[in-house]
Amino acid sequence: MKKKFLFILINIFPVSLFAQKYHIEVLPDALHQKVIINAGGKPFAGFIYPDSLEKPVVYPVYAANGEIITRGFPIEPRANEPVDHPHHVGLWLNYENVNGLDFWNNSYAIPSEKKNKYGWIKSIHIAETESGSKGILKYTANWQDIHNNILLKEATTLIFSADGGKRIIDRITTLTATQDVSFPDTKDGMLGMRVTHELELPSKEERQFTDLNGNITTVAANNNPGVTGNYLTSEEREGDSAWGTRAKWCMLYGKKGKDTISIAIIDHPQNVGYPTYWHARGYGLFAANPLGQKIFSNGKQTLNFNLQKGNSVTFRFRVVINSGNERLTSDEINVLSNEFAQIY
Repeated sequence: MKKKFLFILINIFPVSLFAQKYHIEVLPDALHQKVIINAGGKPFAGFIYPDSLEKPVVYPVYAANGEIITRGFPIEPRANEPVDHPHHVGLWLNYENVNGLDFWNNSYAIPSEKKNKYGWIKSIHIAETESGSKGILKYTANWQDIHNNILLKEATTLIFSADGGKRIIDRITTLTATQDVSFPDTKDGMLGMRVTHELELPSKEERQFTDLNGNITTVAANNNPGVTGNYLTSEEREGDSAWGTRAKWCMLYGKKGKDTISIAIIDHPQNVGYPTYWHARGYGLFAANPLGQKIFSNGKQTLNFNLQKGNSVTFRFRVVINSGNERLTSDEINVLSNEFAQIY
């Protein structure tokens, strides 16, 4: 009778309701300018904010099976991975054009004579950390120019949770303008992740990409064994056709190690520009850009978002990492998307 009752429950309710939930440890290390996040005693993610980086990032990020799903370069380069776009580090949030300053593309590779055209996210202060069934990390930071003039005050909450084969990172970021601030439509933004080489999409051709300041980056072909990635959006766009389209979520999935890894980024209905455009490149950049609309719509839509001094805007995103025999289904992601929309 008990077995029959359990069978009925499993067929009525999602299997995730019965999945093991893990205790999340959030361990600040101010001396080394980082925070370590563990799930059930195993690595989940790090949050790093060294002075050598132009922005704070979540790095590295692990799947439940222990596989690292973020690229190692330039922090910890790994064999055979690409070394293009050194500003693509872990999981981050910034934008290519804030009052004319490029926060997105800034890195050690920018020549000193051009640095005045770029922005930094600095003065990171860890405001709160909490361990438990959910791990919480709150920090503040300043978006500033080369002369330390502040354009925006950032207050971010990162919420970490782990359930069975899933790892979830919810990000809630509020930006408050300390002066009138404009975010003109541009390609490179806003929530970005650079993934491990195995999750790139196969490509036979070398590609070139130009940023706002005219810098050209060449990306090598990656049609080698072990590159297995593919995109799928909530609007059923697949592969490279996901780029430049709108959807409430986008998933990147492929094989690494013994499991299939799925990474879903979920937009929130309260975000500006919802549903977001996806700046999802085959070479491993996986980004949601709700503020850049002109380039993705071929000029049919323009946003050019602005904040007056003293005003704020909040962006909410959910990142789901799953490891298992199969990729996440659209139905499973829709459940996670609906949950995200209701609790924040």
